[in-house]
Amino acid sequence: MALLIVYPAALSVFDTLTATSADGSTRFTLESYVTFFQLPDALPNLWFTLRITVVTVTILFALCFPIAYYLRFSTSQLSVPVRFLALFPMFVPGIVTAFALIRFLGDNGWIENILFSLTGWEGWVSPIAKPQGIVIGLVWEGVPVTVLVLTAGLSQVPNHLIESARDVGANGRQVFFRIIFPQIRRSVMIVLTLNFLGVFGAFTIPLLLGGASPQMYGHYMANRLYGIGQYTHAQTAAVIMFLISAAVGTLYVRSVVNQRMEKGE
Repeated sequence: MALLIVYPAALSVFDTLTATSADGSTRFTLESYVTFFQLPDALPNLWFTLRITVVTVTILFALCFPIAYYLRFSTSQLSVPVRFLALFPMFVPGIVTAFALIRFLGDNGWIENILFSLTGWEGWVSPIAKPQGIVIGLVWEGVPVTVLVLTAGLSQVPNHLIESARDVGANGRQVFFRIIFPQIRRSVMIVLTLNFLGVFGAFTIPLLLGGASPQMYGHYMANRLYGIGQYTHAQTAAVIMFLISAAVGTLYVRSVVNQRMEKGE
């Protein structure tokens, strides 16, 4: 970790915060960041990345929490295929997912052809090459891990606590907010943090399903480095991504540490 992550990250931060004077001395400066944010597409792409990240994480939680809740407490045989479908995207590579979504949702894709064949409707507007396409792809890709983490958190809620609450007259809402949710708050924090980090640094899905502009920051950074050859700007963008990810990752670390301290580990 020191050689692969800590040292390169620290070196990049140092390089972007210093400059060499004419006499060979090193001085502190914010010139790299000032110059970077003067680029016409630097801030718009950053806000676009954050917006896509927040929207995707929100949709993932809203979609996966009911699934995880059902899988934890259901005794129906229907839970078996639901679990299989929820975990299936884990075994599909991201590039295959992107290709499948392009064929399914793209122009002249299966959805458009099916709608035209059944109804004659020609008003289909493909979400591919638009922000919606990125969100759809990232949600599909993030469902398995989100369901697994939330199901694991819900499995730690003892059944006897729920049964005792119901025995004394608690309704479903009271059971959820007073017994279940307080015990899974850390799991919720962990899954939100992991999803934020995964979506914020996503590359393949945004590259294949997003438009040319605006761009997710990973794609934007790669274009600055390999497309234009602006190493300093790419390095500055990388530092910005690292700092935001580190700030969010701190929440995950604190949740894990606090949980272990409470357990006496």
